[in-house]
Amino acid sequence: MDIIIFNNILRQGEGETVEFKTSFGKESIETLVAFASTRGGTLFVGVNNNGSITGTQTGEETVQNWVNQIKQDSSPSIIPDVEVMNIEGKKVVIFSIGEFPIKPVAFKNRYFKRVANSNHLLTITEITNLHLQSLQLSWDAYESHDITLNDLDEIKIKAFIHKVNQGGRFQLEGKWQTVLEKLSLLKNGRPTNGAMLLFSKKTPQYNIHIGRFKTPYTIIDDRMISSTLFEAVEESIRYIISHLKVAFEFTGDIQRKEIFEYPLAAIRELLLNAVVHRDYTSPVDIQIKIFDNAITFFNPGKLYGDLTIEQLKTDHYQSRTRNKLVAESFYLTKDIEKYGSGYIRVRREISDYPTMEFEYEESGDGYLVSLNYQTQKTKNEGVNEGVNEGVNEGVNEGVNEGVNDLFSLVKENPGKRAPYFAQNMNTSVKNIERWLKHLKNDEKIEFRGAPKTGGYFVQK
Repeated sequence: MDIIIFNNILRQGEGETVEFKTSFGKESIETLVAFASTRGGTLFVGVNNNGSITGTQTGEETVQNWVNQIKQDSSPSIIPDVEVMNIEGKKVVIFSIGEFPIKPVAFKNRYFKRVANSNHLLTITEITNLHLQSLQLSWDAYESHDITLNDLDEIKIKAFIHKVNQGGRFQLEGKWQTVLEKLSLLKNGRPTNGAMLLFSKKTPQYNIHIGRFKTPYTIIDDRMISSTLFEAVEESIRYIISHLKVAFEFTGDIQRKEIFEYPLAAIRELLLNAVVHRDYTSPVDIQIKIFDNAITFFNPGKLYGDLTIEQLKTDHYQSRTRNKLVAESFYLTKDIEKYGSGYIRVRREISDYPTMEFEYEESGDGYLVSLNYQTQKTKNEGVNEGVNEGVNEGVNEGVNEGVNDLFSLVKENPGKRAPYFAQNMNTSVKNIERWLKHLKNDEKIEFRGAPKTGGYFVQK
């Protein structure tokens, strides 16, 4: 190593790829293993952590013994490059290791990676994710042990194929089994974990738990949604929308303008992000909490790969996809757009909401996102056309589906009351009453008969 480079490194100090040790020991091997599991790095033995040279007593045989010890105590075995420098009569041993192709690397059955200037002991989940990532595989690409081909729902698969072909991003032709093979959702004739999540007849054991909170400890209403992913997203967005506040703006047009307290496209984007990128090896549920002035999304699994919070704050970050087949499926149906652009769209949508803040952080073994505001938006000044109407077809369907389904139910079952509709639509009476009011205001239905015995009819 050039003496100028050496002195520059000492001045800059320890970091993600540099560590100083006054002597060689097990902590030195931990550091080299952590470097190998991250981006590689250089270990200086004979240097204090403040960058001052202490030197180390070594001979040619001593250094070779250290290399052998590193090789024996690491798995897979790593062999660093070694250089001995003599600086003002003091010896410094420099170990350099590159990023290892198969990760993570262990030291005596313990796995580490480098985080900032320290070694981080990996959890079981982090070990699994890092290994899959190094092999350029994802958990959803493995054969499922829970279902067989007969356990896949053909109706769901054909609906998916139709939606993909209608969207125009890709054309899927042939039998549905052939289509799933082309998309790697079938492997060796068996469904992968991705196929299980998307199309299983059985209910996957991955829930979305949504609650309406008055305070952090007072729950007004909650719902546990357990379904395959496309259905879970639509059911979740309907439930969330049913609990959002709506302001009405009268502009002189025939129809009033609805202004939801959050931009619906942003809500949908954050929901999709939680579903597509969650860690499905974790038993923890996705948790969505709706408060008076905030909504939070928590999904198990920290940021994947080397993506950081700081990178997410820019408009130039690159997506890191934990579940490649799931993400590809949602991309083909046009539920998600170009990879790595989700947060850009969220920031664009909330730009028309003056007091709204968008915050995100790693929390425990998961990831937490929140939208919150001080003052609810009640006017559409400066709003891009389409915010209230929805940016994509899925939002439009989510906003109006409850009201439209109720109108159809009234037509098919004239004279019934709110509890009957609530039971048939599997929702609360409160939601039904709000939708009935909407239909009455639009003069689509009317109430006939006495208050206790009458019911709702389609208005002629």
